[in-house]
Parts: sequence; C-alpha cells; structure tokens
Amino acid sequence: MSATSAQPQPQPTEPRSRALRAAFRSFAAIEKVGNRLPNPFWLFWILAGVVAVLSAVLAAIGVSAVHPGTQETIDVQNLLSRAGLTMAVEGAVENFAAFPPLATILTVMFGIAVAERSGLFSALLRRMVARVPGRYLTFALSMTAMVSHVAGDAAYVTLIPLGALVFRAAGRSPVLGCVVAYVSIAAGYDASPSLTTTDVLLSGISTAAAHTIDAEYVVTPVANYFFGLGSSVLVALVITLVVDKVLARRSDLEPDEPVTELNADELEAIEVTGQQRRALRVTGLVALGFVAFLAVAMIPVSSPLRGEGGGIVESPLIGGMALVLGVFFAVLGTVYGRMTGSFSAAGDIITAMVDGTRSMAPILVLFFAISQFLAYFKWTNIGNILAVKGAELLRELDMHGWTVLVGIAVLITFMNLVITSGSALWALAAPVLVPMLMLVGIEPETTQAVYRVADSVTNCVTPMSPYFVMALGFVQQYRKSAGIGTLASFTIPIAAVVWVVWVAFFVAWYLLGIPFGVG
Repeated sequence: MSATSAQPQPQPTEPRSRALRAAFRSFAAIEKVGNRLPNPFWLFWILAGVVAVLSAVLAAIGVSAVHPGTQETIDVQNLLSRAGLTMAVEGAVENFAAFPPLATILTVMFGIAVAERSGLFSALLRRMVARVPGRYLTFALSMTAMVSHVAGDAAYVTLIPLGALVFRAAGRSPVLGCVVAYVSIAAGYDASPSLTTTDVLLSGISTAAAHTIDAEYVVTPVANYFFGLGSSVLVALVITLVVDKVLARRSDLEPDEPVTELNADELEAIEVTGQQRRALRVTGLVALGFVAFLAVAMIPVSSPLRGEGGGIVESPLIGGMALVLGVFFAVLGTVYGRMTGSFSAAGDIITAMVDGTRSMAPILVLFFAISQFLAYFKWTNIGNILAVKGAELLRELDMHGWTVLVGIAVLITFMNLVITSGSALWALAAPVLVPMLMLVGIEPETTQAVYRVADSVTNCVTPMSPYFVMALGFVQQYRKSAGIGTLASFTIPIAAVVWVVWVAFFVAWYLLGIPFGVG
C-alpha cells in the first residue's frame, strides 16, 4: 500500500461516452450505499439479530414446510425462546470450532505462508512474465495473474507494479500494464490453474449448506478444479482480446513522461537472478516429484490413500486435501528458501508460519461472526423452509436449470458490488441457494461454480474494493491526472465482456454435463 499512500486522492474524470457516464453515476450510488454498510463483522451480528426477531414472528404464526425427501414437517424455531438462547450461549465456542472453513483454511495457510515468505511466489511471477515476446505479453501477464491467485491478496501488491514494468520494458504503455494485471487478478479471482485457499474456503461453506438436505454430502476443495482450470485460460484469453484489439488503440494511454528504458533498480525488480532461477528449477522438480509420488501411491487398489473399496473420490487424499496443499506449499517454500538463503534455519520456517497466521487475524475475527450467524440460521430452520418453498416455486415455474443458474449469477453479481468479501457473500447465499437447488436436482458443486463466476467479474469495477484504489495509485504513478473514472473506463468494458463470455462458458459446461471437478 505504500505505493498509493503518497498519491493524491483520486478525482473522477468525466468520460465521453454517455453509457460510461451513466455507469459511473450508478457506481457512485453503490459506493455511497456501500459506505453506509457496517463492517462485515458487525453486519453478520445485525443479521443474526434480524434472524432472531424473524424467527420469533414466524414461529408465532406457525410457518412450516414439508421436507420433500423425508416428508417431515419443518417448523420455525424461535431463537428468542429459552431453548434458542441456551443454544446461542452454550454453543458459541462449538459453533466457531466446528465452522468448516476454519481449520482447513488455517492448515493451507501454514504452507502458503512458507512459500510466500521464502520469495517463491514473487520469483515465480517475475519469471513467468520476464522476457516474453511482445505479441504474447498481454496473455502471459494475464495468465500469470491466474496463477498468482495462489498467493491470495498479495498478488495485487506484487503483480500490478510488475505489470507496469514489463509493459514499459516492451515499449508499451505502463498504464495498460497496470490495468491488465489488476483486472486479471480481480475479475478472474475465482479462476486458477492450481488449487487455492478459495477452493478450501468455499467448499467448506458449501458442505455445511448441503448438510441441510444430506448430512453425508461433502463438497471437496477439488470439486470445481476442472472448471477453474478451463476458466483461467478462457478469462485470460478474453482479457487479452479486449485489451489488444480495443483498449490498446485508445489515444490516452501515454504516461505523463515518455516511456524510457528501465533503470538498474527497475530491471532488478523484473529480472530473476541466476541463483533464483536455479532455485526455481529445483523447486519445480520437487513439485513434480511430490505430485508423482501421490499419483504412484494411489495406483494400488489397496493403497491407504484410497477410500473404502478402493475409491478415489471418497478417499483420505481428497478428504484431506487441505493438509496435502499445506504440506505441498510448505515443502516448496522450504526448498526455495534454503537454496536462496531466505531461510537459513528451521526456525525461519516457523516464523513464516506465524507471520502467515497473523495475517489471517481479520479473517478469523470475521469467521467468528459468520459461524454464529450460520448456527442461528440453521437452528431456526428458516433456511430449510426458504429452500423448500423456493424449490416448490421453481418447480411451479418449470424453469430450465440453466436459466435458474443464470438468474443466480445476475443476483450474485449485483450483490458483489456492495459485499466484496467472497467468503462473506457465500456465507450469506449458500445456506439458501445450495439446499434449494439440491431439491430441484442441481448439485452443490454446480451452484458453487456459478457463484464463483458471478463473484469474480465485478471485483474489478466495484468502488467498494480497496484494491481498486490501490490499482489507481499505481496508475497515478504514470498519469497524475488519472482518477476513478479513468480506471473504470478501462475495467468496465473488460468486465462486461468477461461476464458474458464466462457465463456462456458455464452454461455450455453445464448443458454438456462435463464434471466441474473431482467428486
């Protein structure tokens, strides 16, 4: 954030396009409304209070529904009753401890913290975009952003200034380099060729929501992997086409000062040293060896990594994917750190894990509020009844599954303009959407996949995102006059095209019956 702190406060610039002016007015209204919302931590406690009052009213008037599977009558339970208050007080610790994403996300983060603090991610990202031929530069930078999702929000800090530098080195506009990096990270946040913490986080919430209908149902972290892999390439290609065929022809791309050759410090920020290249090669071989070992270990039907009856989907390997990912990244980070000298002793690895856990503190605080809200919501049966009634309405309307999913994509897209936290938004939506669609034959993995599309695209245009301001700060290093309107005039066209193409890609994937992932 230091790169943005010295910059003046962004001032909106008036675009020429009437459509863009209308869009900016809408965004200004969204920003005004969004700024009035409390922090997500308090928002979930407020919603918990709403659920409590609503449960008392609905229980008093006798609202109920018949479960279509068990034929049991589901009644609303009053959270403000003695039983409800006892559950809320006595179950608070258990609600938090049993929150599905809590332990899994921490397990993965231990390993990712080691890899990130060893310098592995930074070197890998620089290696992927350094010395790429100019004609492939946009796609290479965009695809690198898809890979960078492994690093979480740190990708913004690393890749946006790097994008500007590599575009400068190629004689192209550094402003456009900032835009490509920012949009690729933000608009494609839930698409990645590798597993990320998002996979672990969303699958945990989806599993908890699915238990409303089927207590044995498990959504694994690899449940959307095939779709995420395909989506990462698709989104990178779409961004490349829009940027190179349309935005690169704009006349306002030049920075305040003519693009010059990079100085020694700037070259150092791009180049990967010989030692780092050797470390990356060895780390890559270790990664291949790790994957090969797991693959070979899974070959015997009697392998302990396989499930009951020799199953692969319901196996310790898939069920324990959080641990596998954590160990994978920890091993790679340790190898790279020892080879480059960023880790000189075993204690450095522990320090990296501790630092990574410290960075998770805001999420853990939010998780406490979310876990209590979800526990209250589940106990009252309001979510169950909404799911049953919603499923009955969908059957009466006789809507095709894909039209329902597209409607959900539109709903989530607009909600994401205000609630920019992906985990918070899914925690709100999943308890209703997942069981409701399960009752009409749509699997949780499918619902989660369409959510990921809708949750991603508008990240690059919403003024509520702190990374929008960060990206603007990097742009202002090259164009002092740039404002919110300047950046939005780049991101809106890209986001609009990506949304249409990505949703169409999802619908085609769904209609063709292609598995979204493993399981």
